Order: sequence, then structure tokens, then C-alpha cells
Amino acid sequence: MGQKVNPVAFRTGIMEGWKSRWYASKQEFRDLLLEEFVKQKYQFAAIPKVEIERTRDEVKVLLHTARPGVIIGRKGQEVEKLQEELQNLIGRRVNIKIEEITRPEIFAQLVAEDIAEQLSKRASFRRTMKRAIDTSMEAGAKGIKVQLAGRLGGSEMARREKAIAGSMPLSTLRAKIDYGFTEAKTPQGNLGVQVWINQGMYEDQVHGDDAQEGQVPKKPKRTYKR
Repeated sequence: MGQKVNPVAFRTGIMEGWKSRWYASKQEFRDLLLEEFVKQKYQFAAIPKVEIERTRDEVKVLLHTARPGVIIGRKGQEVEKLQEELQNLIGRRVNIKIEEITRPEIFAQLVAEDIAEQLSKRASFRRTMKRAIDTSMEAGAKGIKVQLAGRLGGSEMARREKAIAGSMPLSTLRAKIDYGFTEAKTPQGNLGVQVWINQGMYEDQVHGDDAQEGQVPKKPKRTYKR
């Protein structure tokens, strides 16, 4: 029996921090969940991750997006509109921050959504998988695995197809493995799209104020002593 676990959840609390930093009872949890609202409203803004932090006075929302212009809008009108909607929704002051993603090709959720969009347009699933893998590897990913499930190619029987390139050490906690999942809506039914991307080791990540989250740096040069 396979023991499957989300790689991000596997590293949360050890190598990764919590994306949502707040607590609520079971009765209040559904009303306080903002992530699905933001994702559905800006589904074309390429948002792989939403971080939410609640304090006594306000709610801080950090949006990671590859298309900040869609959310910001002209002269920041869209951000102000979103802020007002969230404040009316939860009845508290909301502080929105937007962080741009410079290389969306190494974020698993964005790659999965791109594959799902192509499959919804009836593109060949094998060609779509190969193109996504080649693009991510060229962008600097150490490894990538893509798995599709469902009635692929309109076949009568559902099946799974997967493709992998590079290294994928899922059990190595020091390895920064990003995971993404979405569903592609096709006339034959929904297809599940899963993507794993190896962004390198945590200790090799760029440090400092100028570092972009998820950025895969170049390997340091080795020095040899005689």
C-alpha cells in the first residue's frame, strides 16, 4: 500500500512555515477562510499561494502572483476594490500585500493550472506534459514529476499517466519540493493534474532582502586545496 503525503505539508513546521497564521473554532472556520474567495475571484491572476495572518486589529493577506497587474489594476483600483470586499466580508480591517513571482515555471501550482488549461482546450495530454516538463527544467528546476488521472484522450476507461525528469527526493526534508493540484474540465469528465517540482535544497536558497521566494540559485563554485 502506498503511503502518499503532500510534500509541502510534510515539511510544514520543520523546513516551511505555516501559510495561515490564525486559529478559529469549527463554527467560525468556514466564515474566516479567505483563500478560496481570492483564488476564485482572480483565477486568471496566476496565484499559487495565499498567506493569511490575523492579529487583534487587522487581517494581513499576502498574495504571491505571477501577474500582479491583474490584481493591482490601473492606479491600484483593483486592490482597493478587493480590500473593500474583504473588509465587508469579514468585518475587519484588511491589509493586502502583493509579491511578484519572477519565475512561475518552477511553481507547481501554476504549472498544474497551465496544464489543466491546455487539457480543457483539448490539447494532447502527452505533448502538454512534455512541454511543461521541458519549460520547468529550462527555468532552473532540479526535477519535475507530472501525473494525470482520468479519461485521458477521451478513452472509455480512466487511467493514470505520469512523466518525470531530473531528481525528485520526496523523503528528503532538506529538499524544497513544491506540490500543486488542480482539475481540468473536459467533455468526458474532470481530469486530475498533479505536479511535483524540486526547487533545490533549502540551504542553497538565496538569502537576503533581494531573494525571491522559490528562486533556485546557481550552484556555488567548488574550491580545491592542494
